Order: sequence, then structure tokens, then C-alpha cells
Amino acid sequence: MEKYHITSIVVMLFITLSFHVQAQQSFDGDIKNNSLAISPNESIAVASYSDSVKVKVYNIKTGRTIKNIVGFINPRNIIFSPDGKIFYVTDSGLGLLMAYDVATLKLIKTYPVGYGAFGSTMNKNGDLIFINNEAASTVTVIDLVSKSVKKIITGFAQPRQGVKLNPANTKLYVTNFANDKITVVDVTTFKIDTTISGFNKIRAISITKDGNTLFAANSGTNSIAVVDVMTGNIIKEIPVGKDPYGASLSPDESILLTGNKMDNTLSLIDIPSLTTKKIITGFKEPRQAIVFSKNGKQVYVLNNDLSVSIVSLAANKIIRTIQVKQ
Repeated sequence: MEKYHITSIVVMLFITLSFHVQAQQSFDGDIKNNSLAISPNESIAVASYSDSVKVKVYNIKTGRTIKNIVGFINPRNIIFSPDGKIFYVTDSGLGLLMAYDVATLKLIKTYPVGYGAFGSTMNKNGDLIFINNEAASTVTVIDLVSKSVKKIITGFAQPRQGVKLNPANTKLYVTNFANDKITVVDVTTFKIDTTISGFNKIRAISITKDGNTLFAANSGTNSIAVVDVMTGNIIKEIPVGKDPYGASLSPDESILLTGNKMDNTLSLIDIPSLTTKKIITGFKEPRQAIVFSKNGKQVYVLNNDLSVSIVSLAANKIIRTIQVKQ
């Protein structure tokens, strides 16, 4: 108990010092990533790129830029609350989780979470956010009801953007950049259960509704790894395009999409056969920022210039692109 208490104090000191001393600095400028979040009613899109000091908000119907929100250093990830009233942005350079009111697009709350804050995910109740911190090799749990840090979980190896809850919200899956492993955390106890290995430059992950299968993008082998969650074994690797980042599963779990950064394409994987069925072209360095519409008929894909391509899955092609206007 005493050892755990000392560890917690050390981690808290790291976060406090990193926030006060290193905030306002760019964090790992050679690490590039982008993020795209679509509001629950699919009326607005919020997009970021880690080298941009702006986060862009688009009206999806009109394709117009509603606002360029400024004040960032390295925005890393964006998520909406379940009711769509708030969206949250992590910024690794500021060391903050930042909450914005959707109606006014104004900053309403900041949470100091430490220099190096990267990927984030929210539970289905909308009262907890889990944030990877690469600099501290931790995951910070924010309680949105008490508006405070609930827990700092240690034992990771430079976790970056990949962090997902299983649909039951009982397990948290965290990708580790330094050792190419996935760490599995018990959400009830906030303790590490196990690790899954065998990846090569792991990027995005997704998990089926039954919690039994996990998909992971391997940019080192240009493949999607299929993992049996019960055994922790990789049961298949599906060849895709060059430098895959994404692993977005459709609402009906019939297809999975990955963005292939080096060849500017999306690979469409048929889940029943676990084979690549289609290659969709016309993108600009697509990564992991791929979001399905609720009905599963369209998908929103973020390009490297922060434009958003809208793809019809019936036609398997881009039907419209929301262009960037400064």
C-alpha cells in the first residue's frame, strides 16, 4: 500500500511539473497524427492535426467552416459526449484535456493531465474519460462528474493514440508505441490484466460488440492483425495498403476500413471472409481518422490538409469533400 502511495505521488508530481514547466512547448514534433470527431446527430465535424494550432469545426450539411478554434499547440484527439453537447480535445503540448460547448464553441473547462497527453476514449455513460500519456507512460482517468482525476494507471510503454474500451466497458485496451504491445486494463479495479503482443508498429484498434475479436493496424507489415481476445493470439494478418493507420469497424460489423497513408487509399475488409475486398482511392494521406455514419452507409475520412472526404459505401467512392477554408 505504501509503495503504491509513493508511486501515485511521483506520477502526480510528474504531471504537475510537466504542465507548469513544459506547457506551451511542442511535444515530439516528429510525431504526427490527426483526429476527426462527428457529432452524434451528424451535423458537425471537428478536425485536428497535431502540427496545427487550430481545430476546425465544419457544418457537414453545407460543407462550410463554422469556426477555426485557436489556442492549441499539439491537438491530439477529439471525442464528443454521448449527448453531443460537449467535445473534448487533448493537447500534448499544453498538457490539457479541454472541454468545448458545442452550442457556443467556447472553452468551458480545462483539466491538467500532463505534458504528453495523446489518445482518449470515453465510457458509454459519458462520465469517465481515459487519456494516454506517452511522456509519463500512464493512463489518466478523468471523472467528469466530480471534474477531477479519478486514477492514474501506471505500467505502460509510451501509449499514444490507440485506446479503446470494449463495448461492455469492462476492459480498456491501450496500445504501447515503445514495445508494440496492447495492455488490457480491468476497468473495475483499474489494474492491468494482461498484455497482447506480436504487432509491428501498431496503430489504431477496434473491438467487436461481443468483445471477442480485436483488429489492429500494423503499419510495419502493411496488414490488419485479427486477435482472438480470449486467447490473446493473432489468428490472421490481412494484407492492406502501404502504411495502414486505421481500423474502423462498421456499425453492423460487416466491414473494416483502414487508411493507408503512403498510397492515399482506404482498404475495405470484408469481415465474414477476413479479406480485402475493395481499394478506395482519392484521399490525401488518410490515417486513423475514419468515422462511419450511424446508418453505416457513409464514412467520413480526414485528409492531411484537414479536408473531410465523404464516401458512399454503396458506390465505394468519394461523393463529396468538405474543403478547408481558412
